[in-house]
Amino acid sequence: MLRRRPALAGLASLLAAPALQAQPAAWSPSRPLRLIVTYPPGGVNDIVGRIVAEPLSRELGQPVVVENRAGAGGNIGTQAAAQAEPDGHTILFGTTAMFGVNPILYANSGVDAVRDFACLGTIGEVANVLSAVPSRVQAKDLAAFIKEAKARPLIYGSVGNGSSSHLSATVFLKTAGVDATHVPYRGSSPLVAAMLASEVDFGFDTTATSATHAQSGALRPLAVTTARRATALPNVPTLKESGMPEYDLGIWFGLFVLRQTPPAITARLTEALERTRTAQTEERLHNAFVDPLYIPRDGLDGWYRAGATRWQGIAREAAISID
Repeated sequence: MLRRRPALAGLASLLAAPALQAQPAAWSPSRPLRLIVTYPPGGVNDIVGRIVAEPLSRELGQPVVVENRAGAGGNIGTQAAAQAEPDGHTILFGTTAMFGVNPILYANSGVDAVRDFACLGTIGEVANVLSAVPSRVQAKDLAAFIKEAKARPLIYGSVGNGSSSHLSATVFLKTAGVDATHVPYRGSSPLVAAMLASEVDFGFDTTATSATHAQSGALRPLAVTTARRATALPNVPTLKESGMPEYDLGIWFGLFVLRQTPPAITARLTEALERTRTAQTEERLHNAFVDPLYIPRDGLDGWYRAGATRWQGIAREAAISID
């Protein structure tokens, strides 16, 4: 019996060899991938999408082609991604608005981003900046601004009804106990143009599109909406620091695939995204006034779901509607 054991062990190894050889190889894309960005070219979403697409292409061995599908606050692109095959070749560039506001604005669209998509990982975060127009507002800090806003009626601009810009302002006004007239514009560029033309008293807009004007003095930044200071405006305090301890509303960017995507494909894409987090990518994000944001994989799903629930609650309370 002792002499037979090596022979039996060898036979077992031979029998196991085909099973080992049959293990599936790690998934690799068989053709170029689509990265659907739900906003027009040139904006911060498009810029961040292209920043991550380049290193992602290298990691996956296939081109990652940015496809701009703009309209309806990102809902058109989200619908396009929802109609794709769940084979890993279509990736959705996700934003705070698509997960936290659109389910309220487009409740009957047939698409619910939180329900229908799984997160591969986060990329970065930008703050909205509360900026005053120097020619119309005297206040130099938030306390003085609130006092001025209570003393006379003010007009503020946002990038559109239901946008993070609009909802950031809504939460601020409620917390400060201030009333102001809302003028929605159709995007960051029209809002910034209106502020530079002194059409409104103040506005909320992202660091990505307003930091340059704040740095030049054309706009007066009073506070940012994120819990941490924005790298683009390190001397501008947060609203938390300025007397609103519960205020924390950042705008994040991440990549998503359909929930029906096979786990092996999702895992491979997640790994590839994590490998894009290099010093070079971080530098490119900072140059676009975006702060890198990494949420560990094991807490990712709960993190963005909790954020979506919070934004949806704000949207419901504000009773927003489509433009």
